Amino acid sequence: MSPSGWGGWLARIAGPLLLLNALLTLENHGPGLWPRPALRLSFELVVAVVALAGWAAWRGRPGTRVLRLLAAASACWIVARYFDVTVSAVFGRQLNLYWDSRHALEVLRMGEFPAWQIALGALALLAVPLLLYRLALHCWRAIAQALAWPRPRPAIGLAGLLLVACFAAHGIGGRDTRWFFSMPVAPILAQQAGVLAGQLLPGQASARLTPSPDFAQASLAGLHGADVLLLFAESYGATTLDNPRQAAALAPRRAAFAQALAAGGLQVVSARVRSPTYGGASWLAHAELLSGVDMQDPGAYELLLATQRPTLARHFQAHGWRTVNWMPGLQRPWPEGRFYGYDRYGDAEHIGYRGPAFGYWRIPDQASMALLHAQELAAPPGTRAPRFMVFATLASHAPFRPLPPYVSDWDKLAGSEAYTPAEVARSLAAPVSWQAPVPAYLEALGYTFEWLGDYLEHRAPRQLLTIMIGDHQPLASVSGAGASWDVPVHIISSDAALLQRFEAAGFRPGLLPQEGPAPMRMEALTRLLLAVFDGSPARVPGTGE
Repeated sequence: MSPSGWGGWLARIAGPLLLLNALLTLENHGPGLWPRPALRLSFELVVAVVALAGWAAWRGRPGTRVLRLLAAASACWIVARYFDVTVSAVFGRQLNLYWDSRHALEVLRMGEFPAWQIALGALALLAVPLLLYRLALHCWRAIAQALAWPRPRPAIGLAGLLLVACFAAHGIGGRDTRWFFSMPVAPILAQQAGVLAGQLLPGQASARLTPSPDFAQASLAGLHGADVLLLFAESYGATTLDNPRQAAALAPRRAAFAQALAAGGLQVVSARVRSPTYGGASWLAHAELLSGVDMQDPGAYELLLATQRPTLARHFQAHGWRTVNWMPGLQRPWPEGRFYGYDRYGDAEHIGYRGPAFGYWRIPDQASMALLHAQELAAPPGTRAPRFMVFATLASHAPFRPLPPYVSDWDKLAGSEAYTPAEVARSLAAPVSWQAPVPAYLEALGYTFEWLGDYLEHRAPRQLLTIMIGDHQPLASVSGAGASWDVPVHIISSDAALLQRFEAAGFRPGLLPQEGPAPMRMEALTRLLLAVFDGSPARVPGTGE
């Protein structure tokens, strides 16, 4: 076949190649859902064209089955590419197919999309891969037809082999020979296959999980029977310290928070901690801090839940504390939570909230704290067992609105009339912006500082030890590209000797932790907490002989 010379041949093959290359080199610089092609080459496409040219030279024009396999693989590559770059742009972390697919519907519900839009999206998830397959099949048929002309095959083979050699030579002599290539899709699929294998194959826990801290050798003598509130502040990240505009915007709220603590006879020391996750997957941070086991590999979480590893909750329980998991964001059964060993699980249905719903998350953090206090802390400490409570806040969860108003009368929060219809209407009417979310994010954190400061100043038990820690940085649209995975942690107490042990380990007085070259990981913080709570100076770094 002679397609009217080189001009006709190029006209036949250029369009399909450019279209496939564009779809396989998508990039997304965020924060939206719409990627764009990059001016780069797809390595997979180069290999496929070279292989198809070799097939045509060896066995003639490829048959329908070969072209269908190529089309199916191409559709799979394109879908994987889209989700990888989009998840990275929106959440600031890599795609995790095992977990993200399980929570996709919850993410859509969180955004409060109408049911018809969710249904349309579901249909698109089914239809788009099929359409991509049909499009890719059309392209590969055109390419195969063009490759039936033998004259260009040597040039295609030579050019392809040179490109593959450039790709393989990357890093030799420190040279970057892949600058004109887009990131390949194959490693994305291989990584996802590894995650799935780790979840489905038996006997992975002992091989993949890091050792647990030595809970058995640590006591809680250094707490002197104090109540402990471990508060995971949703999306409270180091961006609020490192970004000058965000730090300046939050400075008055932080100052008011510090003033409230001082007025309540409390002191605070702070540090930075490296979270195992970024932009989402809060459960990884919860699991790492509560177990002291590294959760950098998201697949480790499911493995951990299948073990009998010790946790902070079981540790406190063994020493006479009543342990409470206060999770107003849980709106469905959570049987895997039994791993942690709490005496009580308080989810959205069982914490007793009777007020109006504020968006997807429904329950205001201040009301959750009021209910936790009324049900677990209202009785004087000497008349009850001390409490160890883990409370995950919601207000600063994306999309950061609607934000409930602060209520000065805490007693009203236990009833159904704490918020007036006008207040609810104003909160629900506030616009949600995924494109410019920073103002709402800062407003939500300011709300957290306000109600927590008021609670600790006026209502909390005097011996309460509060550990306020961010679970992860916010979305990349808030924290910015290339931000660290660091989060602040604040230790708040009236026990000066306890806080001095934290200072000996590197914590800094006040709410502004010092920036260091290598913040401790959350699993290291677990070990530090055990050492400080034990009360023995020899166990705390910096205080031994």
